[in-house]
Amino acid sequence: MAARILIVEDESSMAQALAYTLGQEGFEVQIAGDGQAALDLIASDPPALVLLDLMLPKLSGWDVFAALRRKSDCPVIMLTARAEEADRVSGLEMGADDYITKPFSMRELVARVRTVLRRFERSGERPESDAIEARGVRLDPERRQVLVDGREVDLSKTEFDLLSYLMRHAGRVRSREDILRAVWGDADYTTDRAVDVHVHWLRRKIEDDPGNPRRLLSVRGVGYKFAEDEGP
Repeated sequence: MAARILIVEDESSMAQALAYTLGQEGFEVQIAGDGQAALDLIASDPPALVLLDLMLPKLSGWDVFAALRRKSDCPVIMLTARAEEADRVSGLEMGADDYITKPFSMRELVARVRTVLRRFERSGERPESDAIEARGVRLDPERRQVLVDGREVDLSKTEFDLLSYLMRHAGRVRSREDILRAVWGDADYTTDRAVDVHVHWLRRKIEDDPGNPRRLLSVRGVGYKFAEDEGP
């Protein structure tokens, strides 16, 4: 069955162009012209992915995204004409799966849609191995559960996948490019900044002192690693 994409875009010509392109690529497409219509459609029949314009009437794209995230982990790619880094970082910090600024090529958009869908589908596959435990962190892939010093923490889908990847390579440095390919599924259309932002937020959830981490460590000029367990 074709994946259904919800396009939330108030500019009719842009919405129709996106719908035509994605339809030609084999996707089923719905269009919502404002934020409230988008939330109504999502509530009645959740799509496989949402393309969300941030500049919307009635409800802003930010408000739509916040309302969606309170109820669903449905993947979201944000669309905006604003290219400032602060906006991109804000989108990533809120939990967006990707962010693309206008104008963009339809080829790039389709590639990003496929990448996000592949990553989302992989997260629902049977886990590769049993639970992992190190440095007071226990990650259970079957339950998608993380305990830190016995306390359950709530991670986004991307945060969980990032932590799982680094814990499975504990003690070994992973470059940002390695992380992008393993967690995001593509290093060509996602920036290194996405890795840094998600590491920042992950540290706030698993470290006693995020400013002085002892679990998720930076390796200057290279990338990140999860520290090996100190043992008995």
